[in-house]
Amino acid sequence: MRVRVVVSPNFDRRQDPANIRLVVLHYTGMPDAASALRRLCDPASRVSAHYLIDEDGTIYSLVPEPLRAWHAGVSAWREWNDPNSVSIGIELVNPGHDFGYRPFPAAQIDALCALLERIRARHPIAPRDIVGHSDIAPARKRDPGELFPWVRLAARGLAIWPTDAAAVRPVDPLRAAHLLRCVGYRRDLPDTGFADCIRAFQRRFRPERVDGVLDGRTMALLEGAAGLSQEGGLPIFPVGTGGRMAAPA
Repeated sequence: MRVRVVVSPNFDRRQDPANIRLVVLHYTGMPDAASALRRLCDPASRVSAHYLIDEDGTIYSLVPEPLRAWHAGVSAWREWNDPNSVSIGIELVNPGHDFGYRPFPAAQIDALCALLERIRARHPIAPRDIVGHSDIAPARKRDPGELFPWVRLAARGLAIWPTDAAAVRPVDPLRAAHLLRCVGYRRDLPDTGFADCIRAFQRRFRPERVDGVLDGRTMALLEGAAGLSQEGGLPIFPVGTGGRMAAPA
């Protein structure tokens, strides 16, 4: 695993450096790696990440893990209202949707998996809490996008992935809203509705159909993903037992 240190000045202190519970994956959304590296290290940009991974698998360490990088923005996941304070941010070089979005090379994903395994050896991060930027900011972000190979990470125990590919379930918006919350999605972010969360969920777990429409297939995937999250320690309570999400808006 090739790691080069390039110091970014864009960080501050975590309240609790030992409480690192989340990894957030991004794409750079810029024309090339050099542009991304300049921006992540530019004090005027006010953005950074702990790591940048180039398409050839080269890893750049920009901010030490005990420090708080600035990558998540206005976002939330499960109980965390400030993901920057409890997360490690990893940027993957990719032009993104604005500059010619393309598949992530095998060398890049191999390097990512190796890095994630080392991160998980240092911090108590569950596979359910290795997420994309669009998961924690459903209305604002699309990265790492529908071409990101989550199934490869899941095969190495580095993400969750529902496996019942043919299943469908009756459409139940109230149940779906509850399941979204069980997985980790938060509708209490600014300008974030039910359809935004469904779209972000589909981008992650049903990349062939990203339309924000709840159908039987998406319903089944929600049940599967919520079940995997339950195995990670988050209980799924029956609908109607109190303390649940409100009806979709």
